[in-house]
Amino acid sequence: MKAIVIERHGEPDTVRLTDVPTPEPGPGEVRVRVKATALNHLDLWVLRGIPGIPPAFPHVSGCDVAGVIDALGPDVPGRWQVGDRVLVNPSLSCGECEYCVRGQDNMCDTFGILGEHRWGGMAEYVTVPARNLHPIPPALSFEEAAAIPLVFSTAWQMLVTAADIRPGELVLVLGAGGGVNSAAIQIAKAVGCQVWATTSTQEKVERAYALGADWVVNYRENPEWSKAVWKRTGKRGVDVVVDNVGQATWSTSLRLLARGGRLVTVGATTGPAGETDIRYVFWRHLRIIGSTMCTRGGFLDMLRLVEQGKLKPVVDRVLPLEEAAEALSILARGEQFGKIVLRVA
Repeated sequence: MKAIVIERHGEPDTVRLTDVPTPEPGPGEVRVRVKATALNHLDLWVLRGIPGIPPAFPHVSGCDVAGVIDALGPDVPGRWQVGDRVLVNPSLSCGECEYCVRGQDNMCDTFGILGEHRWGGMAEYVTVPARNLHPIPPALSFEEAAAIPLVFSTAWQMLVTAADIRPGELVLVLGAGGGVNSAAIQIAKAVGCQVWATTSTQEKVERAYALGADWVVNYRENPEWSKAVWKRTGKRGVDVVVDNVGQATWSTSLRLLARGGRLVTVGATTGPAGETDIRYVFWRHLRIIGSTMCTRGGFLDMLRLVEQGKLKPVVDRVLPLEEAAEALSILARGEQFGKIVLRVA
């Protein structure tokens, strides 16, 4: 089969399209004929190098998969048939450890992510556990379906489960153009929050408003955006800050929180070493909340809102699989709003 292969750590121009063996599904697994796969910053982190990941080269990245079941391994439940249109929950868990038994499978002892810990979707075929499959809502294309799994489940876990956002709260999203953050805007609005956001261009400002943001500031045109946020709150601060930017904005995010506020994060695109004034944290009763992926229950809750049309995938552009290097470069430069999707077949 054709696949985008990582043979060493590097930048987007080091990946290549080549032939690799077509995988066979094991017990409880299915093989999916990939129709579309969406990019995430995790693909860049895997490419550039995370200690111990991937465990060996060559490696095929790609967390988000939408396609058609091509083959069934032994012991696959009868509800799945060859030809079914499916999207894949990229969270991999054992289903047996104490965390999985408690319904906290995103904390599993052997937790992994498709495309990070095992070969992913930047290929014509991928094998996945059957329990990670979900039917694609009839109204969605393969490209739209591929834009859902990682970012919407991550944003759901971060805001609804971990931060426990409530109607009427003020949520500030830093970097509206990212996949997780474009999902976060929609989820916070669906809960009934007021949503403010920052972004880098006027086009992205308009797209953030279209997603439901109540107020958006262009941080490139207004370098003192944080003062504008603080002033707009009447010097009260916001209830929740979504900060996946990391090092460049971390201390500012903490200062923008109201008393009892929560800073939530699922990433650090500008670096991991954010400065924290601990005195500020305890004096203002702040909470710093880290979150990774989503529980299976949360994934189902999120999908129900997608099926109801209350959450909608945001596709920036669709490119063919062979242009994966260019797609990764666009992502690295932050030029997209929402998801970049690769059409595989």
